[in-house]
Amino acid sequence: MFFTQTPEWQQRGDRLVAKLLEQLSSRGLREERLGLVIVTPENSRPVGYSWRGDWVCYPCSLVKAFHLVHALDLLDQGVLTPHEDLDRAMRDMILWSSNTATNYVIDLITGTTGDTLLSGSEFVEWRERREMLNRYFLSLGWSEFAGCNITQKLMDDTRYGREAQYAGRDRSYLNALTPLSAARLMWELFEGELPLSDASRARAQKELRRDLAGPEAGNSGYQVTEFLGGGLPTHLPYWSKAGHNTWTGDPRASYFKHDMIRFQPDQGPAVIAVVMTQGKELSVDHPQAFHDIGRILAEHLAEAEVAA
Repeated sequence: MFFTQTPEWQQRGDRLVAKLLEQLSSRGLREERLGLVIVTPENSRPVGYSWRGDWVCYPCSLVKAFHLVHALDLLDQGVLTPHEDLDRAMRDMILWSSNTATNYVIDLITGTTGDTLLSGSEFVEWRERREMLNRYFLSLGWSEFAGCNITQKLMDDTRYGREAQYAGRDRSYLNALTPLSAARLMWELFEGELPLSDASRARAQKELRRDLAGPEAGNSGYQVTEFLGGGLPTHLPYWSKAGHNTWTGDPRASYFKHDMIRFQPDQGPAVIAVVMTQGKELSVDHPQAFHDIGRILAEHLAEAEVAA
């Protein structure tokens, strides 16, 4: 784990989880359906809390932040050629969580396309090129990324052709992340180290920035009002990438709702929080549940900061 979980943070985090489970149990929040990680700098080192941070689950659109970092690094290296459609795709896959934009970026990074069935060496070569998406983050040496997978394209339902071949007919190789892996990405992007130029790091941070009081905040595609940001005070600086799906045709990849955020409270250092959940109640039936999770999270941490 890339941060230290001190006894103080253990107690603070346990109280928060107990509060969340108590107040949101009627809307489907359960221990086995929740993964939570909180990280903040203390004397320039990360400290925080993990509750089921190693939970491996379907990540929905959280993978898009990983692809943004990868694409920006390849642009820095001159491997990718900048062009207008790439700029639009990198923006739209974060701003509106566009699957079409994300899949365009994946095609450019890996030199692959998804279409009809492949066989033999053609499929092996295609699969190896797509695996570049995992190898990039494994090469960074993040233990939190072990067992994760971000190589599958973003689909609204089931898969066909080579995409179905790759995911497995039993869908055993779908995308997967943990709360810890998402928190690690956010930490390294804002507080740590990534193989990005200063300009590319600033660009990634800019894409993730959300204006809680801006004209787009009420747009569902902006992923604020029905996510953690909807519960934060609107004046706080805030960065986020959320993920959400409903029924996909596969129970193992349906009804997930997540958010990975960074916000700057009025007092104390910036906070990174990752909340990952599963269940139809949270995903569909109670769209404002994440709003309340964000509010409880911010209030709990503010109370702890004042007490400290």
